[in-house]
This record gives sequence, structure tokens and C-alpha cells, in this order.
Amino acid sequence: MIEDKNQQRTSLGNLGEFGLIEHLTHDITTSNVGTLKGIGDDAAVLDFKDKKVVVSTDLLVEGVHFDLAYMPLKHLGYKAVVVNVSDIYAMNAVPTQITVSIAVSNRFPVEALDELYDGIKLAAKIYGVDIVGGDTTSSQKGMILSITAIGEADADAIAYRNGAGSTDLLVVTGDVGAAYMGLQVLERERQVFQVNPQNQPDLDAYSYLIERQLKPEARRDIKEILKALDVKPTAMIDVSDGLSSEIIHIAKQSGVGCNLYEEKIPVDPQLINVCEEFNLDITTVAINGGEDYELLFTIKMEDFEKIKGNPNFTIIGHMTQESEGIHLITRANTKIPLKSRGWNALQNESEE
Repeated sequence: MIEDKNQQRTSLGNLGEFGLIEHLTHDITTSNVGTLKGIGDDAAVLDFKDKKVVVSTDLLVEGVHFDLAYMPLKHLGYKAVVVNVSDIYAMNAVPTQITVSIAVSNRFPVEALDELYDGIKLAAKIYGVDIVGGDTTSSQKGMILSITAIGEADADAIAYRNGAGSTDLLVVTGDVGAAYMGLQVLERERQVFQVNPQNQPDLDAYSYLIERQLKPEARRDIKEILKALDVKPTAMIDVSDGLSSEIIHIAKQSGVGCNLYEEKIPVDPQLINVCEEFNLDITTVAINGGEDYELLFTIKMEDFEKIKGNPNFTIIGHMTQESEGIHLITRANTKIPLKSRGWNALQNESEE
């Protein structure tokens, strides 16, 4: 957390807007056959032929979505791409292109934006997407980063949020809650650092949680796994705002109810240990913590045998008739109405 005071700092004013764009994008190439024209014109030109196009945009604002006290700029660039391609995977589609828009104040030198773009380019390479355009402008409020992701899918492969049936099974990939606890650890260490800047935190015991917060990965593997198993989700969403919020999205948009079983929710052992350290309820963290970027989906009951025992998936509940409502079934077999308590950027601080 100690900043190197001897870093080279090139003023953005030395380059100007067009010089900055050329500087950041001169080595960007395209690899997808659907990219006819990328950076360098008034608009990108894409050709998807008989495929359907899916598009998603996310906005990341300094002080709201990230804190540069502990978020390295390279990690921020990487994460910004991941959170967008995750939305494309949540449609059971394949991301192919992104556009990148940034607004920055003059406190950021060119070298800082180089770091940001190093992360963006690395993620683009790993996830196989072309950077095809974007925008740069100035900001009075620090850094604002917006990425739009574009993807493709066959019409009959796309999974919407509103397709769940009243007898479907509810499935989640990986584990949940870790990213939220990673954030709690980082916030605690930031406060310690402010009191004693010479303090160097020992974060080895929190490595998985911190990685899930600072460098998450989208589940690009799930589409192919499901295809190989001959399973098509009836509804799908990514877990960005908390498990409970995403379950409610699927249930309400599909016109069904849901029973989520507490004992089935997958959590990492490191999460359990750190929740005890912070005196936080594990289930509360698991269902309300966001930014896990796992995939939550429903499948038909007859597909149970196909995914049973697969280490990528956990069946955590089942859908019901809408009249039965949306509930958490506790380990004590108590039925509690499930509420959307995930992170809400627009919530008034005085509200619950």
C-alpha cells in the first residue's frame, strides 16, 4: 500500500485526447471474424451473419464501485472487462467485442492509464474479445470507467431471466460470498493503514477472498460444460448483486416462487473462518454479498441426472408456484421470506 514516489508521470495534457487514444490503443489488434472494423473510425463494424447479438454495459465509478487505495489499476481494468463479459455468459452467449470509455481527472498521469489498459488488454486476450472502440474525456470526480460488451449466440441457445418453470431446479456455479468478505478485509486494512502508514498487512490468510474481490473471473467454461451435458438452462443470471437479489429477479420475471435451502449454499472454507473472525453470519454474507460473478440458473427436473455430482454445480433449491412465495429454508427447517438485500448503489444512507 506504500506508493512509489519516484514513478515517471507524464501529464495527460502532453498528449491531448487524440494522442492519448493513439497511445492507449496503438497495439490493439482484432481476432474475431465478426470484427470488420475496430478502432480508428467513427464506429466499429461487426458482422454476425445468422447469429443473435447480445449487448451489456456496466459503469464503474471511483469512490462508489472501487477504491484505488487498495485496487491496483491493472486489476481494475481486468475486473471491468470481467464484470461485462459475465453478463454475456449469463445469456448463455459468447462475448466477442468490447468498447472502453474512461473519464479521468488530471491527477492521473499517462502511466496510470497504461496500467489500467494493461489489465483491460490482458482480460480481452484471456476472454477472446476484441477492443473495438470507446471514448475518453475529463472528469472532475476522479475516474469513471464504462465498458460495453457485445456477444453472439444462436437464437435457441439464449437463456433469459424469465424462463424458469414452477418445478425447475435452482443451480449455482462455484461458491458465493467470498468477494464481499474480501472487500471487508481490504476495508479493514485500509483503515489500519490510514492510522499507521508503515504497517504492512499480512494477507496470506485471506488470499482467496481478496482475489475474488480484486481479480474475479467470469464463468466462461459453463456454456460449454452445459452443452456437453446436453443441458439448456431455462433461466440464467450472473451473481453480481447478491444471491438473494438474483433469485428474486429470476422468480419475479418468470412468475414463479422459490425455495432456497440454507444447507445447500456453497461457501469456501476461508469464508467460514473469516466470517467467524469478523463475527458475521455466514449465510447472511453468502446470500447478500455481491460481485461473485458466478452463474445462477434453473434447469428442468429431468436434467437432474445430467448434472448430479458435477463439481461445477450445486443444486441449492427449486422453483415453486408463484403463490407459495420466495423463501429461505433454514437448517432448522424454518421458512423465512427471502428479501433482496444485495448491494444497492442508489440506496439512501438513512434507509435500511
